[in-house]
Amino acid sequence: MTISAVAAGGFTAAHLAAVLEQSCRSAGLDPDGAVLLRGHTNAVYHLPGEQVVVKISRLGTPPAAVHRTVALVTWLTQQHFPTVDLHSVRQPVEVDGHFATFWTYLAQPGHPVAAEQLADPLRALHKLTDPPVSLPPVNTAAAIRRSLAIADALTTDERDLLGWHLDQLETDLPDITYFLKPSVIQGDPQHRNALHAGDGLAVLCDWDTASFGQPEWDLTTIEIHCRRFGYGRAHYEAFADRYGTDITQWDGYSTMCGLRELRMITTNAKKATPKSPELTEVRRRIQGLREGSGMLQWRIL
Repeated sequence: MTISAVAAGGFTAAHLAAVLEQSCRSAGLDPDGAVLLRGHTNAVYHLPGEQVVVKISRLGTPPAAVHRTVALVTWLTQQHFPTVDLHSVRQPVEVDGHFATFWTYLAQPGHPVAAEQLADPLRALHKLTDPPVSLPPVNTAAAIRRSLAIADALTTDERDLLGWHLDQLETDLPDITYFLKPSVIQGDPQHRNALHAGDGLAVLCDWDTASFGQPEWDLTTIEIHCRRFGYGRAHYEAFADRYGTDITQWDGYSTMCGLRELRMITTNAKKATPKSPELTEVRRRIQGLREGSGMLQWRIL
């Protein structure tokens, strides 16, 4: 088998190749010529001969979480919701403690999905208030604390600073009055977690972070990605106009934005290794937090 020899998602290249080949063979798919698409958290491959995408989870991913994702996307597809479809094989497939899922491949142009294109899918998602799949509740503060506890590459001072900010934001959280009904939320809606589907339409993908909670979390995430990663205010305003809500005008925005950005810092901090480019970027973000720089441009990790 010929595949990309790049390691990803905490795998060694040889181990990843073995897991990919066995997963594909178990599903009756040909892995020859597989091309690595993404590898920061999970390893995501395109199988050119099959027009299928394979997503291989990190070791330690809870089996229930993968089965939940498959069940959720199966239900969304039955609702004719705009999601990338699961490939028609029995899944997930487990190999050496890793879980592989298989998805329909959609060829993409050279530019990402615009935030405005996410508005219609997200509005439709936020109307799904009674899913048959048991989704975890949103608990951002707890997720941040778990990340901080294992962010070994950070200094004590850096962890203390992030923990202090979390304490302040968590104190404000009970006072928030939400204006939308709890629903299914994507959890991390952004330009890279959606795909072009032709005729100007987009579908959502990457459902690992799907939860049941306040849609305001999704809307805040969109605004942060537009502001922090260089898309600009006009790009965000096009989304807000299409969705029908500008989350920055909501009283709870500053608290939710602070928590969401803190999670984006700490999630990357727990994965960063000493002297790595990822750690350098995490430290840039922490310095921006010290300085109160809400417009500091972040680099994609």
